[in-house]
Amino acid sequence: MMKTITKISSLFPTGVLLTTFLLFFNVNVVHAQSDVVAELTVNSGDLSFYNTPVIASLNGVHIKLHEGQLQLVEVTNGSENYITSQLKQGNPDQLTWILEGETEPDTERNFELRVVDDASGASSANNESVNVYDDGESLLVKIGEKNVLNYRYALKDVPDGVDELFKRGGYIHPIWSPGGKVLSRIQPPDHYHHYGIWNPWTRTEFEGREVDFWNLGDGQGTVQAKQVIERNEGEVFGGFRALHNHVDFTGPTGEKVALNEQWEVNVWNVDPEKNVWLIDFVSTLNPATDEPLTIKEYRYQGFSLRATETWNDNNTTLLTSEGYDKSNANATRARWIDVNGESDVEEGTSGILFMTNPSNFNYPEQLRIWPEGANQGVENVYINFNPAQDRDWELKSGKTYALKYRMLVYDGEINENEANRYWSDFANSPKIDVNPVSLD
Repeated sequence: MMKTITKISSLFPTGVLLTTFLLFFNVNVVHAQSDVVAELTVNSGDLSFYNTPVIASLNGVHIKLHEGQLQLVEVTNGSENYITSQLKQGNPDQLTWILEGETEPDTERNFELRVVDDASGASSANNESVNVYDDGESLLVKIGEKNVLNYRYALKDVPDGVDELFKRGGYIHPIWSPGGKVLSRIQPPDHYHHYGIWNPWTRTEFEGREVDFWNLGDGQGTVQAKQVIERNEGEVFGGFRALHNHVDFTGPTGEKVALNEQWEVNVWNVDPEKNVWLIDFVSTLNPATDEPLTIKEYRYQGFSLRATETWNDNNTTLLTSEGYDKSNANATRARWIDVNGESDVEEGTSGILFMTNPSNFNYPEQLRIWPEGANQGVENVYINFNPAQDRDWELKSGKTYALKYRMLVYDGEINENEANRYWSDFANSPKIDVNPVSLD
């Protein structure tokens, strides 16, 4: 049996790259000396969970006083199972792991967090981690040798003859299926301002002016990727945090940042067989000045996908949590929407299940999709969760607002029951009690 431990020195990493040490060694060398620093109990309540990412707060656990490495152990009827865990770069008091297998309703699972001081025979080699590669223009996130997604922060040039107003960075493309199918698209000739997976606002009011950050060709505003502030890598998850500015071009004194946005994107290593990707996307918004910014009621804006040009009315299906499809889902509310289309991988189709979180404004948000016949019936798969489709959303100065989404990326097909299960895991976190253990 192999196990993973986390070095305590990683609780205070420097730089933007997570410096957690993930070490492997045989169990028979573990217990030279170890101390239990916390007991953790996961309670499922009246729900079931399956291979679910969980996060426990280590506030009050005095591990900083001890030298060694952190090791998470699940204790079941006297037997021990060593669990891969990881500390978060931006908040090193958060311990993350995958609640492996099925956890049935009304179940308690018990864990111990230990400090181990003997790592003899350890090796840091592990090519199945979630890693982030920076080429100076983009961050490429991979699990092992497989591409998951690419986040571009540098400006993307436009095709010859296209207005440079359409240049932008701060989007995800490509996003790949586990079998290697590219599922997104940027700068299509019918809408040069479409950028894979992206999150601008179309109708806003700022300082008494209407500003459009979506339709770049109108020249009212744009979204600029400002800075990558954090990268995480490890066996449990990998990803990044980045800052975006919504820039207003219409003011009397020229360009002005009206809205700050932080993206946090995490890829969870939930499937040892790498048949699915599980990706969390959080957009955190706050006005950049003392003035509020109001996202005005409008039919399309917010978290969006422009899908691969190979998908169309004839080879793609859409299904929502409420049973609507591509013919009638537009402007309906949904907890999730499954987009599945023809693929060249072995399974024949690939797809993305998009899920929204109950904490979001105006949940469950309404959908903007291109219905059947849009764009002459070709290259016409576009979806959008829009929290301001039927009402205004005022963002007040000094406050922050978060929108949370999850994507399940897969090859083949999933059914409605599976989609509901994945959404339930996202919408309902199991309760975790952390009991610090005093060390003399």
